[in-house]
Amino acid sequence: MAGERFELFRDGWRRWRTAVGTFVSSDAGGPAKWMSAALLVLLLAINGLNVVNSYVGRDFFTAIEARSLSAFVTKGLLYIGVFLASTAAAVLYSFTEQRLGLHWREWLTRRLMGRYLNADTYYWLREHPELSNPDQRIADDVRVFTASTLSLALILLNTTFTILAFSGVLWTISPELFIGAVVYAAAGSAVTILFGRPLIGLNYDQSDREATLRAELVHLRESAESVALQHREDHVAARLAQRVTELVANSRRIIAVNRNVGFFTTGYNYLIQIIPVLIVAPLFIRGKVEFGVITQSSMAFAHVVGAFSVVISQFQQISSYAVVLRRLTGLSGTFEEVASQSACGIVYDDTGTGLAWERVTLREPAEEAPLVDALSASVPPGTRLLVTAKREACPVALFRATAGVWRGGEGRIVRPPPDAILFLPERPYVPVGTLREALAANGRGPALDDARIQGALDELGGDSFLRRAGGLDIERDWDDVLSLGEQQMIAFARVLLAAPRFVVLDRPTTLLGAEAGGRALDLLAARSITAITFATDGSLADRHDARLEIGDHGTWTFGPIDRQGVPDRQTPQ
Repeated sequence: MAGERFELFRDGWRRWRTAVGTFVSSDAGGPAKWMSAALLVLLLAINGLNVVNSYVGRDFFTAIEARSLSAFVTKGLLYIGVFLASTAAAVLYSFTEQRLGLHWREWLTRRLMGRYLNADTYYWLREHPELSNPDQRIADDVRVFTASTLSLALILLNTTFTILAFSGVLWTISPELFIGAVVYAAAGSAVTILFGRPLIGLNYDQSDREATLRAELVHLRESAESVALQHREDHVAARLAQRVTELVANSRRIIAVNRNVGFFTTGYNYLIQIIPVLIVAPLFIRGKVEFGVITQSSMAFAHVVGAFSVVISQFQQISSYAVVLRRLTGLSGTFEEVASQSACGIVYDDTGTGLAWERVTLREPAEEAPLVDALSASVPPGTRLLVTAKREACPVALFRATAGVWRGGEGRIVRPPPDAILFLPERPYVPVGTLREALAANGRGPALDDARIQGALDELGGDSFLRRAGGLDIERDWDDVLSLGEQQMIAFARVLLAAPRFVVLDRPTTLLGAEAGGRALDLLAARSITAITFATDGSLADRHDARLEIGDHGTWTFGPIDRQGVPDRQTPQ
């Protein structure tokens, strides 16, 4: 939602807890708990080693100041041992964090993809244009969310442990040093938030602009032939240039805010190095502390200020995380909204032997007049039905309602079981993969026999593009290889090979032409596959047994077809 300022939803915290709690309580939660426990142990070990390191370092530099060779060697070896232990703990900590993040990302991505594909949610999201780029949210935002949640949670834990571990060290050196660290960090955090607050809204806009540019480029690749044939390069170039302009303009605003934040945070970090020396050095000069205390105070001060300054050091990550949380919250909320809405007011019964519409009324959301009004008709097996209409929107609505992807209607539709009926839309779909996979009904079932596939394609006249494709087991993006007509042949071949009892066709001659479309219908009839054909006219009437014609205001007639293509008996609504 371009230009929209980021505001956390009231239930944002609840959704965050739900997301984490759902993961922990899932089947994937067991390994996650073990890895989380290992991270906690390693975090405690790292902080403990840091405290030990401060004391060992103090004694090491004191030995140098005292010119004691034996103490120098002893403390030096101990210093190296602490470094080695700290290195091992830090590497294992990083490895475990990354594995836990990957484990969580895999689980969450699979879960969101399942919800995205369930109940045609991906289809109904078209009614929610405010939810932009759901694919990018699933692919990229999940990665950032899981990694950032772990990172920030561990940073907060580490901050707590660091404050507890080093506050005592600072206080024993100088109470003023501890108070100075707290005040300095609090003031720095407040100023950073003041300067950096615009980054949250800007980062949200940037995510959308990046995804929109990527979507435009993908669309160009998918429509390359049409763009080239129609010489639409100038139009495409103008759109892409506009997307780049919007992206760059927003990026410049982000860079400007980062510049302002950088001026402050860079100076803030430099001062951390000198403040403890300014406070402790006079104590050493007066002989109240050893020389090694100066280095120990610098280390402890840096740790404490760093812990209290987590907002400053992690502001970029926090602002990006807030954006990702908002985007995933919006995605999850829209999924819930889509799932809570039924496909329409129509009741579906998938246990029939034939197809029947019972008092089915369909409407467009913005129109009062129905597209189809109280349709009651039955199509038994073997009765080939032709559906035509004066308005193109009417058969489109009935086709989609019969397939279960229409909202705005009521009534009851009786259909055969899903494996006994297939739907072929006007624009065919051939998935990326092999032709053998594309020819399998719903992409499932055992591998198809080569001879059966070749026979079906030969009957449809598709053997030429099979040779051009390089065989049945070559993976390709078939939208770039096959014409729409050839893709429609693949769809018909899929029906012939699956041999369902019914097939519902949406304007099959649009891509195949009248002759090839008629031949495909004949092949269906020869295999006793009952075809229900939605067409723009009655040119295919001689290949059907009955006709349903939808008139103005949803009126309809239904009856058998005589040889002239006109129903010899009409049953008006």
